[in-house]
This record gives sequence, structure tokens and C-alpha cells, in this order.
Amino acid sequence: MTYEEWEAGVHATITGDPLWTVKAYRLALFASDLCWRDLERIRKERLYSLVDQLYRAVAGVGAQIAEGYSRKSGKDRARFYEYALGSARESRDWYFKVRHVLAEEVVDHRLTLLTRIAQLLMKMVPDQRTATVAEPEASYSRAGRDDFLAADVPLAQDNLPADQRATDDA
Repeated sequence: MTYEEWEAGVHATITGDPLWTVKAYRLALFASDLCWRDLERIRKERLYSLVDQLYRAVAGVGAQIAEGYSRKSGKDRARFYEYALGSARESRDWYFKVRHVLAEEVVDHRLTLLTRIAQLLMKMVPDQRTATVAEPEASYSRAGRDDFLAADVPLAQDNLPADQRATDDA
């Protein structure tokens, strides 16, 4: 699956909302869908508290962007976008911590995706208020590049032996 294939399957009520024009929101929704799939592998290791923490953090990114987008003032929007930025960073932290359970390419993809979301949010916050984010600008090696979205997305389930993979029959 590629990002474009995923995007084509998103329900029209979501894509028809003006919120859909916010790239950080689209990527956050994509990240939460991928995380949902990754959780199956983590559950198999019985790391239930990690499952809960990871999904809450990843799902919170898009939820906070949506909440902020709906606010009247730029100051209010910026506050929620900052919360989303914190959740994106927390999500990267949790993905790093579960790297021993997930395949390296899965973790690399999720860290890259969450970093891209953080980059977008770092630009959105100052756009909503006159002051800048209270931290120095981070330098990322893949700054502004979205080429990783064109490739097939690695899924946690792909790394399981065939007899352990979830099937559509189950």
C-alpha cells in the first residue's frame, strides 16, 4: 500500500471537510491507520501498556489538529497545534521504544512520517500567532521531502510468519 492508495480509500465525509486540506492532518490520519496495524505485532508480544501508550500518542496528533483547526482565534489554534506537535514527538519516542518488536523498515518509516508531521506543525504554529515556537529550529536530514510516501508502506504484519498473520477469514 502507498500513501496515495490509502488516501483514495478515505471516506468522503473526511475528504470533503475543509480540514482535509491540512497536510499535517492527512499525514496524521495516515499514521494512526498504520499504527493500528502495527499494534497487532506489539500485542503478540503482550506489551499491552505500550500498545495503549503508542496508539494514544499517534491518534492524538490528528485529533489535536482537528480540534485546533476548528478554533476561532489563531492563538487557540496554535495551542492545539503545539499539543499535536508534542504528541507527534511522543509518538516517535514510543516507536523508538518498540523498535525491538517491529521490523527496522517499519520503525524507520514511522519515525520519518512522524518527523514530517512535526516539521509541518513547526511551520503551522508560528503562522497562527506572532511569536515563534519557543525552541530553536531543528535540522532534519529529510527536511521537506515526501518521497517516502510514494513507496509501499511496510506493515508490521508483513514480518510475521505466514501462520501467524491475520487473515480476512478470522
